[in-house]
Amino acid sequence: MFRLNKTLFISFLFFLNLQVFPQHKVVYLGAIDSEIDLGLSPYVSRVISEAEKENADAVIFHINTFGGRVDAATQIKDAILASKVLTIAFINNRAISAGSLIALSCRKIAMVPGSSIGAATVVDQSGQKLSEKYQSYMRSEMRSTAERNGRRTDIAQGMVDERIVVEGLDDSTTLITLTADEAKKYGIADTLVNNIDDLLKAFDLKGAEVKRMDFNWAEEVVRFLNNPIVSSLLIMIGLIGIYTEIKTPGWGLPGTVALISLALFFGSSYILQLASILDILLFIAGVVLLALEIFVIPGFGVTGITGIVLIVAALFMALVGSGPFIDWNQVSIAIFQLAGALVCSILIFLLLVKFLPKTSAFNRLVLADVESADKGFVSYPSDKELIGKEGIALTDLRPAGSAEFSGERIDVVADWDYIVRGKKVKVIRVEGIKVVVKETGSS
Repeated sequence: MFRLNKTLFISFLFFLNLQVFPQHKVVYLGAIDSEIDLGLSPYVSRVISEAEKENADAVIFHINTFGGRVDAATQIKDAILASKVLTIAFINNRAISAGSLIALSCRKIAMVPGSSIGAATVVDQSGQKLSEKYQSYMRSEMRSTAERNGRRTDIAQGMVDERIVVEGLDDSTTLITLTADEAKKYGIADTLVNNIDDLLKAFDLKGAEVKRMDFNWAEEVVRFLNNPIVSSLLIMIGLIGIYTEIKTPGWGLPGTVALISLALFFGSSYILQLASILDILLFIAGVVLLALEIFVIPGFGVTGITGIVLIVAALFMALVGSGPFIDWNQVSIAIFQLAGALVCSILIFLLLVKFLPKTSAFNRLVLADVESADKGFVSYPSDKELIGKEGIALTDLRPAGSAEFSGERIDVVADWDYIVRGKKVKVIRVEGIKVVVKETGSS
């Protein structure tokens, strides 16, 4: 009886504890409120990872975007779908294009009245629709993502392809873009809310601690380095540094700066899943082949050309990426970036070659004075005073040998014929360190 009462008492205390001290709920809040680029993917992955480690009750993504890179959106979508924590899309204003794919990947969607979602056709920089190949890929991404979270696949595909007809919503001439009320009516949005507090209440998270997650310094640096202008500058600095280091003896500042620049370029590209280990190895192989062509192999041929091709190819692949979705927009940007970097590198190097030797800083690093022979600087003493002197051949001259002039032994060379030891010789000319003689008679 005592044991039974004790058990009941403990149970009573447990339930009393739940009522008086309710469980502490934690919600993580991330922001997708700008153009979707590859720098967003590491941030979203970190938010989800930290939420999982802390056993958070939910992750809310505040979405307000016109879209951006589709490859970046698919990376973010994959991270959200793999989350073990409840994910909620909070669309405050709009989730357009790639933003709609990210919103659909969340298990729940809450929209503010007046917001919108849709218009996910793949277009280039000028807004022109890309080919069916890209539209087909995007349709499948939208369809599979909607299907995963129990949403209507026809509406998701209709956001990409205007040919898909949804009765009562659109015809075969318009893309689907839903208002908040329409999204709720057709089951795309789960609820309509006015703010975060309403959202928390709607999903039984009222009173939860909201942890706002901002970009950390490393993610900011990676996004900065991935900026087209910055990445082009890193390529330029790297190429100029490599060429300068190859053309100068030893290892110095240009080589160090080149290594740092290229490490930043390839490192940020690798983190953003643009560059692979293969791309980095190809670049290193290209530099090695180019160095072999310059230092070891005479002339310039297949080795040097192959090295240049590998370097350019590695840089291009690190700019474009190797994912399943690479559109012409990305390719054209990469071409302009790489071409601009190469042209500017060549121009800067030509300017350095032309003007750097004239600067005082350069003259402090190199020997500018010329030590000429007419000023007494010679590598070997010249024997011009021997011209016209006669002596005796001490050895056979075939044609080189030794002769004696006024008791001094001199290395000489016969001008034409073989001269036998003991013959009289005469110096006819001196060419640097070579004393040329001819036979004049017997000793």
